[in-house]
Amino acid sequence: MLAISFAAAILLGALLLLLPFSTASGRIPFIDALFTSTSAVCVTGLIVVDTATYFTAAGKWIILFLIQLGGLGIMTFSTLVLLTAGRPIAISERILVQEGYHPGSPSDFRALIKSIFLFTAIFEGAGFLLLSFRFLKDGPLTGALFSGLFHSVSGFCNAGFSVYSDNLMGFRGDVLVNLTIAGLIIFGGLGFLVIGESGKAAAGFLKGVKQRLSLHSKLVLTMTAGLIASSFAIFLALENNDALGGLPWRDKILASFFQVVTTRTAGFNTIDLTRLGTAAVLLQMLLMFIGASPGSTGGGVKISTFGVLLAFIRSKLAARDSVHLFYRTVPQSNVLKAFTVISLSISLIFIGGFVVLASQPSLLMKDVFYEVFSGFGTVGLSLGVTPKLNFLSKSMLILIMYTGRIGPLTLLLAFSRRRAFGKYEYVEESVLIG
Repeated sequence: MLAISFAAAILLGALLLLLPFSTASGRIPFIDALFTSTSAVCVTGLIVVDTATYFTAAGKWIILFLIQLGGLGIMTFSTLVLLTAGRPIAISERILVQEGYHPGSPSDFRALIKSIFLFTAIFEGAGFLLLSFRFLKDGPLTGALFSGLFHSVSGFCNAGFSVYSDNLMGFRGDVLVNLTIAGLIIFGGLGFLVIGESGKAAAGFLKGVKQRLSLHSKLVLTMTAGLIASSFAIFLALENNDALGGLPWRDKILASFFQVVTTRTAGFNTIDLTRLGTAAVLLQMLLMFIGASPGSTGGGVKISTFGVLLAFIRSKLAARDSVHLFYRTVPQSNVLKAFTVISLSISLIFIGGFVVLASQPSLLMKDVFYEVFSGFGTVGLSLGVTPKLNFLSKSMLILIMYTGRIGPLTLLLAFSRRRAFGKYEYVEESVLIG
């Protein structure tokens, strides 16, 4: 259901973008419409045409709708429509939506749906007001309001689409724009479970009541803070004299912070990425691969998956059989799932990069794999390769963005057997490992 719903939304979005009133020229190649729709629904942000100039106001509204639809999930939106209409929700659909946002599957299903849309409205509404106030200095009221709404939704949904041709490079030193969008990206990438538990814990702290966070929330919050802080320091040190060269220290710090936040899954940029050194590009590939949190609007293998992997390595170094996190034991099924997701993801990225390089051998390996990592992590950053892609390369990127959004494990389960043929085991025999 999840795989089909996203595929259907992508196709619908492509058909809408093909309509004459969606583009300035009145026409767009089908592969470009499909690529743009996939990038919007999968909240990626990779573009083969300039969003600011190629699409009309109607086309931009369509893209905005697709971003919001894909960011919160098609099943979540359809469930809200059914609940509003008073229609009953099937048990299978309830489980599908609940497991996407809450590992414990809370019994109050209606409260979960309401909380998701309430959090979304609060954060996107706050971002809309702050950004619109800033954009009013540069243009008319209607343009500022639309730009504020578009970037607020795009930021919270971790999409990276912008209505400016240079993305956000014109606001590199603007504290309000940088911190507002960075905040939207971080909260959108935390996941609704983490936001809800953190809000309750903060409210309890003010009342003097201790509220326990779940293991998932502790892991996500710790990994997110650690990853942002460490990558910020590394990026600033690497690019101090290159991509950030010539900038005042205030702009260097602001640009470095914004770039490591957006690289994890959003796709905005305030600096020229083509000036990045190889080490910084590799760092960004790692951040794009890790991505955001499960149950969020972001992509990647997910930060909790990466955290479980690190905990597994630590347990082996300590000669422990079980994996421990925050004085809790992680189930073996979670560890196995983490390794499965990472293995499938690496395989998909390698295959995708190989196909693009084989199709267009004139492209540089660094640029191509940066593009593939960006597509899989639903990030949207590029070193300038996207507009140069041919039909086969665009098709490969469409598949990668789609898989990165719904998850490689979901796609595998969607097309795998429901049960094995027969129940039997062969004689056990070891092989050499490592």
